[in-house]
Amino acid sequence: MNTRMRRAAVAVAATAMAVSLAACGSAKEADGGSDSSSDAAAKKGDDIKVGLLLPENQTARYEKFDRVLIEKQIKELTNNKGEVVYANAKQDATVQNQQVETMITNKVDVLIVDAVDAKAIANSVKKAKDAGIPVVAYDRLAEGPIDAYTSFDNEQVGKTQGEALLKALGDKAEDGQIVMMNGSITDPNAALFKKGAHSVLDGKVKIGKEYDTKEWKPENANKNMEGAISALGKGKIVGVYSANDGMAGGIITALKAGGFDKLPPVTGQDAELAGVQRIVAGEQYMSVYKPYAPEAEAAAKMAVALAHGESLDSVAKDKVDSPTTKGVPSVLVPVVSLTQDNIKDTVIKDGVYTVNEICTAKFKAACDKLGLE
Repeated sequence: MNTRMRRAAVAVAATAMAVSLAACGSAKEADGGSDSSSDAAAKKGDDIKVGLLLPENQTARYEKFDRVLIEKQIKELTNNKGEVVYANAKQDATVQNQQVETMITNKVDVLIVDAVDAKAIANSVKKAKDAGIPVVAYDRLAEGPIDAYTSFDNEQVGKTQGEALLKALGDKAEDGQIVMMNGSITDPNAALFKKGAHSVLDGKVKIGKEYDTKEWKPENANKNMEGAISALGKGKIVGVYSANDGMAGGIITALKAGGFDKLPPVTGQDAELAGVQRIVAGEQYMSVYKPYAPEAEAAAKMAVALAHGESLDSVAKDKVDSPTTKGVPSVLVPVVSLTQDNIKDTVIKDGVYTVNEICTAKFKAACDKLGLE
């Protein structure tokens, strides 16, 4: 094709594209300037319906904190007119996908989803989007066309755990081996915790055994720890990296049954009541305190804004890339290393627990020693 013919072809294509765009513009103008789902959202008042899907009830935080805080925030942001439709998947990804379908059928205005399995939820997220329902990924970065995301800096969580373990080990870091008990491979956060921990621990300690713990279950962590003790010998284990408090409980039970005269330092995460009590008693070295209130508040604010068809610029200051979606508007909340030294200034000061809740009869003597009164 000569140059003149090529120019003519380009001109024809450009004209066709202009006509097509003009047609699209006309359709949008007739429609109010945007797609129908955006228009519907923009016209929504405070009487919105928010779908809230949480992943499991093994970890105490979801029912005690996340659900309660999100429901409270939605009410406050909608002058008590907003409705939260709640479901818990109990660690079953298939059930959670069915719950999304139910939310779509019930015509919720926006979804807040803490995914059981970040990959498995992707198709359900797309179905919600196709139905004109925006999706906020909560605590775990779900795949699919999500509109917003709030969580903690999860790689920093792992670094915080690793740094705490090294501090606890001190000179003993080179004397033996540690066991790493990571979370579930279906949870993208677990990979980030692991990455952060390895960035601190690698080259500083010898990792004798490492596990990805199915479904984050304490009983699975317990079995893994029993296997590690059998394989390495109790005399060789100087510390345990545990990705959360629930697993730490299972690990510590295995350590006690394994005949350890003195428990090695064990990390954790979530500042669960049982974990805080183990820290008070000196059985667990630390947990990662993640202030749930600002995370829940961010999720609620983004959900309400999306339901109203509003911009997220005033809420979401960060951008995060998922494996399927780039530049997701996000809020990342900082974390705190929780030890015996700062229980009073964290979970008690923030009203997560009272002294009476922590210092039951079993832990009273230990509490008195720490000045928790």
